[in-house]
Amino acid sequence: MKNIAVVGVGYVGLVTGVCLSDLGNRVVCVDINEEKIEKLNLGKMPIYEPGLEDLVERNVRAGRLSFTTSYPECLREAEFVFIAVGTPEGVDGEADLRYVRMAARSIAEEMDHPLIIVNKATVPVGTGDWVADIIRQYRNGEVEFAVVSNPEFLREGSAIADFLAPDRVVLGSLDREAAEKVAQLYLPLRTTIMITDLRTAEMIKYASNAFLATRISFINEIANICEALGADVKEVATGMGYDARIGHGYLDPGVGYGGSCFPKDVKALSYMAEIKGRHPQLLRAVMDINDDQRRQIVRKLDQALGGLRGRTIGLLGLAFKPNTDDMREAPAAYIARMLESAGARVRGYDPVAGAVAGRVVPKVDLASDAYDLAEGCDALVVVTEWNEFKNLDLARIRDLMAGNVIIDGRNIYEPEQLKELGFYYRGTGRGYESA
Repeated sequence: MKNIAVVGVGYVGLVTGVCLSDLGNRVVCVDINEEKIEKLNLGKMPIYEPGLEDLVERNVRAGRLSFTTSYPECLREAEFVFIAVGTPEGVDGEADLRYVRMAARSIAEEMDHPLIIVNKATVPVGTGDWVADIIRQYRNGEVEFAVVSNPEFLREGSAIADFLAPDRVVLGSLDREAAEKVAQLYLPLRTTIMITDLRTAEMIKYASNAFLATRISFINEIANICEALGADVKEVATGMGYDARIGHGYLDPGVGYGGSCFPKDVKALSYMAEIKGRHPQLLRAVMDINDDQRRQIVRKLDQALGGLRGRTIGLLGLAFKPNTDDMREAPAAYIARMLESAGARVRGYDPVAGAVAGRVVPKVDLASDAYDLAEGCDALVVVTEWNEFKNLDLARIRDLMAGNVIIDGRNIYEPEQLKELGFYYRGTGRGYESA
């Protein structure tokens, strides 16, 4: 059993802490947000993530997991400290590292024995060196330490499975011995562990997310071309995916990527390239295509309805993806604001993100379920592919609506079925519509 401290109880920090404790370690999580810690100590989760609540309860009950606002308490017996605080987008697209700085300084001021400090948050290339400089500046005396980069590759909605069954674990450090000690924590996962230097490990994270975002923007561009040429992008993507060099992952066209990672990481990587005198044209195109996918939805609605002013539009799904309540960079929020600016009334329903959406898009009228949402709407837009939307009674939906327009931003419905039910249906890249 190792003693581990985790700084930050957001998506990354909380999942990291609870999973490390479930592997048999003693983990203390610290956060300066008293409300979050109070909720966790009462057994209430500050985020929605399938399976998280049960895992927290089990490890708290076993005495392996605890929560505090006190750095001295958190660090008292720690051998490893994982920094898992937020790195939001800055004014120019750069990563805002204020919380990383605060965490590093707090660790330095309270550490009184050797520590291995692990950067778990997504941070710009060079942050590991910068954190080491902060620790040296603020530590008491000459307490030894090492910094290891350990980027996370967690997907919201499947974060626990991703942690416990990862494709790989990436570690980077200028201290090989420290990296190997961190590697020991992950040996029970029986996965590939790659050890490299600090900056390369940090870059692996950005390059991975940028590549996945590129695949999404690529297939969305192909979808738009399919609409113009009369091809079906779902069949195109399936045919492409059978090529072993390509694969099927991240080839689902839709309303664009969102969430806390892809948007800010692509922007941050582009920013890093630009300040070093490089010209990241591909990354810029990826971002432009993603932005345009949201506008495509609004253009389709405008065309189908003959104008948006005075119309009532219902959004099926508000979170940026299923199985999360995360509204950060959610396509639904952008679409809602564009529709509101065009004079439409916007309603919305999401199985778990309603409370969060109420703060992010306060003008959206929140419905209690999909049928409540449909009542009186001129059009519905599928924004998030929740499973419950795939099995709706569509005849009932049709009868409740004032109009008959469905814009399927996730291609979850069969076009012919919708047309037979009397809907005006537009998917994403379904070429029969314009052939």
